[in-house]
Amino acid sequence: METRSAPEAVPQSRRTPAKGAIAISTALATLVAPFVVGIPGASAAVPSFPDNLVVFPERDFITVEGYQQHVGKTALIEVNRPGVGVVGSAESVVAAGDPAFEINHPGGVCWGAGTGLNVTPDIQTGDVVTIKFGGENAGDTRVQDARVNATPTQNGTTVVVTGHIGDGVNPEQVEQRIVEPAFKDTGVGRRDVRAVPGPLTPDEGYSSSLEINEADNTFKATYVFDEQAAADIAANAGSGVRMMSWEVQDADANRQGLTIREYGEVGGPGMGGCPAGPHDSGPVGPTGAVATKVGNDLKLAWTPAKAIPGTPAIEGYRVHAVEAPSANGERVEVGKRIDNPAATGTTISGLDFSKQYTVQIVSVSDSGETFPAVNVPLEAADTTKPTVSANTTETTFKTPTEITLTASEPGADIYYTTDGTPVFSSADVMTENVIHYTGPITIDKSMTLTFAAIDLAGNRSAQTVVEYIVTNDPVPAAPTFTGTPEVATGSVKLAWNAPDAGGAGLTVDEYSVQAFKDGVATGSPVTSTTTSATVTGLQGDTSYQFTVKARNVNGYGAESAKTDPIFVPGDIVAKAGPDQTVNRATTATTVTLDGTGSTTANATYKWEQVLKNTTDPDKVTLNGADTLKPTFSLPLYKYPMTNDPLTFRLTVTVGDVVRTDEVKVTPVPDRITVVRAQWKARDFRIEGTSTTVGGTVTIHAGGPTGPVIGTATVTAAAAPETGGVWNVRLRNNAAGNNPGTIWVESTVGGTVGPFTVTNG
Repeated sequence: METRSAPEAVPQSRRTPAKGAIAISTALATLVAPFVVGIPGASAAVPSFPDNLVVFPERDFITVEGYQQHVGKTALIEVNRPGVGVVGSAESVVAAGDPAFEINHPGGVCWGAGTGLNVTPDIQTGDVVTIKFGGENAGDTRVQDARVNATPTQNGTTVVVTGHIGDGVNPEQVEQRIVEPAFKDTGVGRRDVRAVPGPLTPDEGYSSSLEINEADNTFKATYVFDEQAAADIAANAGSGVRMMSWEVQDADANRQGLTIREYGEVGGPGMGGCPAGPHDSGPVGPTGAVATKVGNDLKLAWTPAKAIPGTPAIEGYRVHAVEAPSANGERVEVGKRIDNPAATGTTISGLDFSKQYTVQIVSVSDSGETFPAVNVPLEAADTTKPTVSANTTETTFKTPTEITLTASEPGADIYYTTDGTPVFSSADVMTENVIHYTGPITIDKSMTLTFAAIDLAGNRSAQTVVEYIVTNDPVPAAPTFTGTPEVATGSVKLAWNAPDAGGAGLTVDEYSVQAFKDGVATGSPVTSTTTSATVTGLQGDTSYQFTVKARNVNGYGAESAKTDPIFVPGDIVAKAGPDQTVNRATTATTVTLDGTGSTTANATYKWEQVLKNTTDPDKVTLNGADTLKPTFSLPLYKYPMTNDPLTFRLTVTVGDVVRTDEVKVTPVPDRITVVRAQWKARDFRIEGTSTTVGGTVTIHAGGPTGPVIGTATVTAAAAPETGGVWNVRLRNNAAGNNPGTIWVESTVGGTVGPFTVTNG
């Protein structure tokens, strides 16, 4: 990747902007990052002046400004991607002065420095860049969706720059710049020209305006220069053409959480020796690989590799043994390709151990193979016997249980029997009833379990014999959770069905509820004598799961299945309401979103639609987006609209604390059919049905974008039929030739096609 120089100075994120800038209070700054997978709890919020995080997505470059209270301390920068996690990270010591440090820029550190995540992330819109000290978030910047789309156009002394501005960008917090040092030698007198929202306004050596069209998410920056030379410089500025957008602008017009997109820049490492990007380097290799000679074979074991987030998935491995160099410069290479990313070992046969070998293993993915390959140490003859242990020392159980076995050496195979027979006979030969261990063993009745292991070198462990007893005392069955949990700050109230008590004359005298965080039991169980309980003392802004079990005089029965994750809110709450389904109608339908239950004291609200892409055909306009109950109009259907769920995000901000929640609204269309499509040279008939009367159907030739053949209104079907019918009849060759197939759409959302047209 070509190394590119920096701008002459870091863009002036702290200075009062040029003409037309609008200052707002930080208390009203709501454009902060939502909850992102990989960030514990809530976002730390946009840094406050003089601290700042400036992101250059096109160059995958970060500038850290301020943080002078942390001089000499190590900061961790992470790039978090929603639904993925951390896709890039680096550590650096905060220096005195400005900038505090930079990442992926000459004079700074590479991505992966101090963290081992050796990849230069491809920073994208929606990513959240976070700075941490000692594990605590100290600020973050969400990458904004505003960019230049094309090279400038020029007409004499007028230069126009156009681009895209996404729905999540505050149109009052953007600026378009053209940076080119050659401007200093013109009437402009400085290295850049700038356009801020508003009409054409004079500046030194030029006038500029910035028009934003929120309806189609575009902007247009116009520059009228006083001299031709300056216009020529602007039109040919290359990557100096950029769009700036920021999340917060304080009362002193400091721009916080700044994204700078440079048109035409190419991402990747900004200096020699830095890691390649996620699609420009091979996958990470497996770890802990060992190779052992066993007779004439070479047995290998390893721990499967884990792909770096944001990089292609690992598909498998390639293992090879290469002979030492020979006199003629040729070497024999023997190996295997394993098409299983979860594989932990293999065996290579056909080697001549009178010769020396180098053993290597690589991971394989769409981006290639691990480079350099992982060298596998060839261990000397192994004479150490492995051991096998069980996950519990208990041997008596009231109810069925599972036993997990673990070998002391990686790659060792475990074998067992359940009928009291040994795994190996006295002649060290496996007996007939041996089972290869692949997962937990269910102990559902009293049995004698015998188990042993064989390692890669063929060493056998001692045989362990354990007699397990299942008393099957009648204990209650596992309860089943019912209803919707009642969630409050730091607590969850759960309810469940009373299970079978275990038999006649037995009763349940107690229930026990256990909380789990990240799959691990946390806190003491909560007991109850009724079929509900409230678990308190839970950490806010954290997801938990729960189980419940019942007890009679014989003891506790089995635990229930875990609940789905339940998010426990903190002091600040965002509730976007339950998901909705809305029937499409023959007129536009008004839909109301409901944020009732969200924090109200000193809170501001921002609703926004989460779009699939910048040209999402299902985009709607929210009315009252800064209230708890905004509305929107679900319009009549017209291709390329879809009936996919519409997702809306509510952001609640109280001071520096931000919470988000999402809700889905799913349109329900009518169902339409074509019952007849018959073409004659002078008479083309198309007939069908619909479940909704009053809609309009449109018939296209071929497919959804084909020419319109005709339209029809759906009228009520004749009794005793229900629903509606429609028909189109074209005479005198008005439709031309037989189109072959048709595609029909309804304004109430239904579609059908392609449907074959018959000749009649």
